[in-house]
Amino acid sequence: MSLGDADAPVDEPSLRAVTGGLRALAHPIRLRILSLLTGAAMSAAEVARELDLTHANASYHLRLLLANGTITVAEQEQVRGGRAKRYRYDLDRDLVLHPDRPEPVSDPEGSRLVYAALATELQRRARSMLAARGNFLADAEFWVDPDDWREIRDRIAAAGDDLHRRARRPHTPGTLHVSATIALFRMEEP
Repeated sequence: MSLGDADAPVDEPSLRAVTGGLRALAHPIRLRILSLLTGAAMSAAEVARELDLTHANASYHLRLLLANGTITVAEQEQVRGGRAKRYRYDLDRDLVLHPDRPEPVSDPEGSRLVYAALATELQRRARSMLAARGNFLADAEFWVDPDDWREIRDRIAAAGDDLHRRARRPHTPGTLHVSATIALFRMEEP
């Protein structure tokens, strides 16, 4: 998921679309669902089992993500007289850097809501963290040259994109369960 920078002007309909998308993401369960749907297309029943939710709760969150275009229906299959949908997170919609077009503008309040949901999700993940070699944390506030900022931000965004693209279905043999939270943003002037 990419929130973008507020460096470029965007028309009013585009801003409303970004704002609605951010607010739909501003829930820890929906963030976990996006993580699952990055590695594999999954049905509401599969999401519910993996996250220990009721089927109704998983369906509710999937409907919200689908309604704002964050996820897509990847496939449908006939199941006991009905149709089961499998959903997928469209990486190309959010993660690919497009150097030939400006980044999307995000509304500050929507972004704050997403970061608050990420903070809650990070607390949950920290309870499962292994004290193992290879863990990495970087946290600080910096003042950097604008060109340096863009170059570093783009390299880190590319690494995040790579992690998303290499994600596999939960519990795939030979894989590691890992956590990655990358938050880079410009600060308001004091």
